[in-house]
Amino acid sequence: MYNSYELNESVRRALDLYSQSMIKIAFAYLKNIADAEEVTQEVFLTYLQKRPLFENSEHEKAWLIRTTINKSKNMLKTGWFKSRNPVPEDLSYLPEEENEVLQAVLALDKKYRIPIHLYYYEGYSIQEIADIMQSKSATVGTWLARGRLILKEKIGGLEDEEICL
Repeated sequence: MYNSYELNESVRRALDLYSQSMIKIAFAYLKNIADAEEVTQEVFLTYLQKRPLFENSEHEKAWLIRTTINKSKNMLKTGWFKSRNPVPEDLSYLPEEENEVLQAVLALDKKYRIPIHLYYYEGYSIQEIADIMQSKSATVGTWLARGRLILKEKIGGLEDEEICL
């Protein structure tokens, strides 16, 4: 069990290390930066309230990502979220080629978008993604392969070229 100072330091360290990654994951679900930041704040509030104990930093990161995914899914289920018309995010600050790829990734169905984001942008292995998404690794591999094919059709590429995000 943490004392107050240890808990604050633990949250501060996690915020520094993982907040940007959590925002990106939530953004992949919600497609809105403000909502993604809100979900990330909720995750850290949950961290403070529940005071979970972790075996190591990887366990902590996995807990934060899983909680981010769950809270993002919960937000998508709310009546308010379903009834609004989201404003597309302005990604003009990105280089044109990167913007095109990110737009194509964000346009994918959630079951392809999230594994592709975790694999290419966050650097997780297929097994780690399977654990995070509570799926089988073969299923995650299939989602990645299908997502890559869809992206290849959308953004083009050479016949034998592997998509590099």
